[in-house]
Amino acid sequence: MKKKNSSAVSIFNLFNICILSILALLCIYPIWYVLMASLSNGNLIMQHSGVLLFPIKPNIAAYIAVFKNKMILSGYLNTIKILVISLILQITMTSIGAYFFSRDRVLFKKPLMFIITLTMFISGGMIPFYQNLRSLHLMNSHWGLILPFMISTYNMIILKTSFESIPKSLSEAARIDGAGHIRILFSIVLPLSKPVLAVMLLYYGVGVWNGWFWASTILTDRTMYPLQVILREILLSNDTSVMTQGVSSGDLEAVGATIRYATVIVATLPILCAYPFLQKYFTKGIMIGAVKE
Repeated sequence: MKKKNSSAVSIFNLFNICILSILALLCIYPIWYVLMASLSNGNLIMQHSGVLLFPIKPNIAAYIAVFKNKMILSGYLNTIKILVISLILQITMTSIGAYFFSRDRVLFKKPLMFIITLTMFISGGMIPFYQNLRSLHLMNSHWGLILPFMISTYNMIILKTSFESIPKSLSEAARIDGAGHIRILFSIVLPLSKPVLAVMLLYYGVGVWNGWFWASTILTDRTMYPLQVILREILLSNDTSVMTQGVSSGDLEAVGATIRYATVIVATLPILCAYPFLQKYFTKGIMIGAVKE
């Protein structure tokens, strides 16, 4: 009986491994294709059809063209500036909101939580949001991409659940020793919530890094464009002539359509590099609150 159960489990595990391996390949291959295409000859890659596993006539002319372009470098700097300021404000505001609602003795806690949760399902609409930005003089400013998105209700609820799992006795002991709420939050609660904070950083970071819609809507000065807006223009316009400025005539043939592929890799690489450092926290952080004992 045990041998039958063991063989059944083995077959089930083998089946799962095969299915998950196929899904992993389906997810990885598009990124691999873009990477190989970006390292290939432009004219040859346009003529190629089918699966691409290795670069065709390898060269890095497309990457040279990308990094020589001032708009790409400007977009990188703008995106990093928006990202750093946004993450600091988002983590701070989300932590304060989650800490407030995780406390037991809060006046009108349930009505306030209901109103805030309601914003997840019913928004004010795009036009009123745009009018608010105009009335607050946040148009054509990076602050218009930072201040309205300082807190996410969904992320705050996840962080609130994490804070509630921390033993109350720690906060009570700190209160007896004279610690205030700010000291308790930053010295006790947040250090014990590193896994879920890593998840928050990943969620917020990916959202800010990939954001392009509101940037393309409220920014009129091209020098203020973040990287994703520049990438969108390159992909939609199908015109890489601006990107090839400063590239020698001998490299123009090799660049061709690979400019777009190289730009996608350059825009995606920072997030791909950051994920492994947060991965050890990710699984634990995302499961917080799933089960209450």
